[in-house]
Amino acid sequence: MQEVKKHPGGRPLKYKTNQELQDAVDAYFLSIDQYNDEHEAHKPYTVAGLALHLDVDTDTVRNYEKRDEFFGTIKKAKQKIEEQLETKLHGANVAGIIFNLKNNYGWKDRQDITTDNKPVTFGLVQDVAEKYATDTE
Repeated sequence: MQEVKKHPGGRPLKYKTNQELQDAVDAYFLSIDQYNDEHEAHKPYTVAGLALHLDVDTDTVRNYEKRDEFFGTIKKAKQKIEEQLETKLHGANVAGIIFNLKNNYGWKDRQDITTDNKPVTFGLVQDVAEKYATDTE
């Protein structure tokens, strides 16, 4: 059996230039827009849909984003997807959209805690602060 030699830098890129990738990304958004113009039920932009259109998997889309020459194209595409998701937050049934934004776009729940202008300490910091307070009394 003959041994198969692997490419030294991993699998060759499907899109060799940023312009080639940009053209394919633009075609994805255009295809979704055209579908939505022709159908009552609208399809959202998605990273998975973009990956399918590019004929790669979602991990490959993320890997393209890590490469300097493709970073801007993928970042802008993801921002366009995020913007569409964000605008849909004003409708009903937003739990799935919130899940997507938290897991794919870095959105986080935030809690603001106020304590009558006193610092709040937790865990180890609190233990050290209490020990220091008792040592100095």
